[in-house]
Parts: sequence; structure tokens; C-alpha cells
Amino acid sequence: MHRDDLLTAHAHAPLAAGPAAPLRIGIGGPVGGGKTALVAALCRTLRDELSLVVVTNDIYTEEDAEFLRRHGVLPDDRIRAVRTGCCPHTAIRDDITANLDAVEALEARHDPDLVLVESGGDNLTATFSYGLVHAQIFVLDVAGGDKVPRKGGPGVTRSDLLVINKIDLAPLVGADLEVMRVDAEKVREGRSTVLVSLREQPDAAPIMEWITAQVRARRP
Repeated sequence: MHRDDLLTAHAHAPLAAGPAAPLRIGIGGPVGGGKTALVAALCRTLRDELSLVVVTNDIYTEEDAEFLRRHGVLPDDRIRAVRTGCCPHTAIRDDITANLDAVEALEARHDPDLVLVESGGDNLTATFSYGLVHAQIFVLDVAGGDKVPRKGGPGVTRSDLLVINKIDLAPLVGADLEVMRVDAEKVREGRSTVLVSLREQPDAAPIMEWITAQVRARRP
């Protein structure tokens, strides 16, 4: 088995694909890529159309949850924070208990259409257990350079949607967006990739459209 497959394989049983349960989407990626900004944008854009809840992950604090509450993207009781106390990928892939408890508590209280689980900042190997989520979004930004997509790693290659954020910074850091797009296509084997600037496109329209398509596909 390839190392990438080993990192995405786990003992947790995959979630049921039936329409009764809410869609759970994991959002991962390196520190500073724009994960929390994406979650905030999706909440603002979708909250009038769908019932949403959010679980955030930080190692020692509740910074990301506090950011979302401070900006009023959802009522406070629809946002839960998990303090992992360990490497972020451990809590979303290896021992998902704390996240699963938070998700299930929110589902029991709110019966949502959509659950967003934001990982703490991690590296290119970060993936979610499919015992926790149905689909995964991985968020990069151009500041790391245009070489990042071709470096691969399960987060880049195996996520259901790759988001390359902060494209407005490309001229400032010397990143070639076409190189990033082509390299992402090569390593992702047909999986979707979106290049976006959440600063210039705060409604996150292409990501929102992808998510609503996933929600519609689950409905009877």
C-alpha cells in the first residue's frame, strides 16, 4: 500500500451515506491558509438556506470558535470548540472521540443539514477519518509558493475539494497561479480544485456551490 493510502486508511467505520443524516464536511490545511475565514464565509452565505453547525479544533485555545462567535456568523450554541491538546491530525483522524462527541451533540440539538468540522492547522499529510466526516476540503494559500501542490501529500491529493486561497497575493510572493492549477490537476486525478481569494470574494461562491451540490445529492 502506498504511504498516502496508509495515512488515509483508519479503523473507523465509514459514515452511512444515506439521506437521513446531515452532511459532515471536514476543512483542513496548514496554519494561516484561511480555514476559519472559509468557515465564516460559508456560514454567512449558507445560513439562510441551510441549517448549519460548526466544530472547531485548536490545540490549547478556542481561538477559532471565538472568532466565529465574535463575528456573529452563527448563533453561539451552533458552534463548539474542541481543544485537542495534541497534533491536529490526531483528533480528526486517529482518535476522533472528542470531535465525534461535539458533532453528535450539535446534531442532536439542532438537526442540521450541514456540519462543518474545522481542523487545527497542520501539514500536507492531514486528513479526516471517514468515521467523522463524509467529505473533505483542504485549504492551501499561495504564500507558501507555487511548488506546494506538486509536493502532494494526502491532504492535497486525496481531499474531495482542494482550495488554493489568497490568489490576490500571487504577484507579491512570485507565485504562478497557472503552475499551481496545472500541478494540482496532475496530482489530484480528476478531483476538484478551486483557486480563490476570500478577501476579494468573501461569499466563497465556488466553494459554496460545491457544498450545496453535495447537500442536494444526499437528499431523496
